[in-house]
Amino acid sequence: MTTLAASGFVTHRGGCHCRRVRFEVDAPASPEVLECNCSICTMTGFLHLIVPASRFRLLSGESDLAEYSFNTGTAKHLFCRHCGIKSFYVPRSHPHGFSVNARCLDAGTVSFFHITPFDDTDRDAATAAVAHLTDA
Repeated sequence: MTTLAASGFVTHRGGCHCRRVRFEVDAPASPEVLECNCSICTMTGFLHLIVPASRFRLLSGESDLAEYSFNTGTAKHLFCRHCGIKSFYVPRSHPHGFSVNARCLDAGTVSFFHITPFDDTDRDAATAAVAHLTDA
C-alpha cells in the first residue's frame, strides 16, 4: 500500500465562505488545475482541481449543500445554501470524481498551481486531454 507522502500527495483542507461546508482532498502540493472557459466557470472564477472520489472527503456540511444542474444534467453543482459558494462539485467531464475549487483551499498546503486552460468550445478534446486526472 502506498502512503500519502510516498505518492507525492498532501492533504489539503478547504470549504465554503461561512465554513459550514468543509472537505479535504489528497493532491500534490503544486497541483495541476484547470481554468475552464464555459459560462458558469468564467462567471464564478472556478479553478478545477479534479480528483478521483477516493481522494476527496466531505468533513461537514452535507445538509448545507444545495444542487444545481443544467444542460445535460450530468454535472452536479453543489453550493452552500447559506453563503452561496461552490467549493466542489461532481463535474460532467469526470462524473465519478470531484472537482474542487482550488480557490477554496485553506492556506498553508499549496505551493503553487499549474493552471491549464480547458476549452469548453471543444469539450470532447479538452475532456480527453485531462481524462488522467481521476485515475486512482
